[in-house]
Amino acid sequence: MTVAVQTGTWQLDPAASTVGLRHKTMWGLVTVKGAFTAVAGGGEVHADGSATGTVTLEAASVDTKHAKRDTHLRSADFLDADNHPEITFAVRGAERLDGDGVRVTGQLTVRGISRPVTFTARLTDAGAAALTLDAEFTVDRDQFGMGWNQLGMMRGLTTVSARLRFARTEG
Repeated sequence: MTVAVQTGTWQLDPAASTVGLRHKTMWGLVTVKGAFTAVAGGGEVHADGSATGTVTLEAASVDTKHAKRDTHLRSADFLDADNHPEITFAVRGAERLDGDGVRVTGQLTVRGISRPVTFTARLTDAGAAALTLDAEFTVDRDQFGMGWNQLGMMRGLTTVSARLRFARTEG
């Protein structure tokens, strides 16, 4: 069953939203997990059912529960948070698929480098006042200038997972 999403402006609820990451390190033996603790965003659902908007993460808010690693992830070897404080995903289009699927296309910008990204999200909850999207996709960090790989320990793709809760705003 496809649930209709109300047209209008939607604001991200940061308290009810999470953006996490997973990456295998130590030659694939260890999976590092983390999350961005500062997330913001919003968008608009148009009359034809399509949507546009932006999700912004504070690069310095990355948290893997390991202070030394987090400091390294914020450095110029990875996110370069001092020079590029925000990671953004600009949604250029979101189209409903059958059931709860939503095809999302947009531009991911990390370290000032933008790349197109397309993935399928799931609309897990939708009502007149709020909606929740769950998404998971992979990113090749080399495409964003994050090639640091001491002793070949960090091969492969980084998985990004997000649960984004939006509230409909008046206006």
